[in-house]
Amino acid sequence: MNRAPVFILAGVAALVMIFSTATFQVGEWQQAIVVQFGRPVRTVVDPGLNFKTPFVQNVVYFEKRLLEYDATPRELITQDKQQLVVDNFSRWRITDPLLFFQTVVTEAGAQSRLDDIIYSALRESIGRVVLREVVSGDRESLLNEILAASNDKAKAYGVEIVDVRLKRTELPEKNEVTVFSRMKAERERQAKKFRAEGEEESRKVRSRAERDKQVIIAEAQREASILRGEADAKATAIFAKAYNRDREFYEFLRTLEAYEKALTEGTTIVLTPASEFLKLIDSSNAR
Repeated sequence: MNRAPVFILAGVAALVMIFSTATFQVGEWQQAIVVQFGRPVRTVVDPGLNFKTPFVQNVVYFEKRLLEYDATPRELITQDKQQLVVDNFSRWRITDPLLFFQTVVTEAGAQSRLDDIIYSALRESIGRVVLREVVSGDRESLLNEILAASNDKAKAYGVEIVDVRLKRTELPEKNEVTVFSRMKAERERQAKKFRAEGEEESRKVRSRAERDKQVIIAEAQREASILRGEADAKATAIFAKAYNRDREFYEFLRTLEAYEKALTEGTTIVLTPASEFLKLIDSSNAR
């Protein structure tokens, strides 16, 4: 029996096993630490095929990509002593795998540290602002401040925090009724103030309009009096001129006008025959 092929196959298998235990592959998305007897001996951050001592050295892989940590919602207190439930998340990455391995070892350990770091920064920053600024103010500046404070502490673990965001901010259930009542009272106070200011402005406008009205009416009456006086003067002059031109005809015309106004239907006048008023009706004078 020819045992040469068996030995060859066994040798090839041994070589393959030795090669597999002596090499390791680092992907584009990975970085690695070569560990010997529990101690890190080499850091590999470039992708490709690498070698290690078989059976003695092990490889611990870490992500190069961004990692996300979703924190548990917690209650924080603002500067105006209002409780606020804050739900935040962060994105981070491993920048120094050796330091990361030496301090937190795993991603779970890193997230535990990040939870403490970011919560501490959130509590400190939100504690310096009032509730309104957190809910509707310049939130971007607040988050940048939290990010900077968190990164200063995260560097000690070989970690860079890329972003910190607030998913939601809301009041605790026990405080909602109180806060909403206070907000309602504040809005009602502002509404009363605006209505009072509107009423005051309305009175001013009406007062100015009434004053302008009186001035316009007085000016119109003055001009009307002037026009009536001028018209009466012209009428008097015309009457005087007509009277001086033919006095008898003027007297005749005025007497007829007096008859027309006095002797209306249903009017009874008692006069003596010698009355001047009847001189045109007297038949002797008429002849």
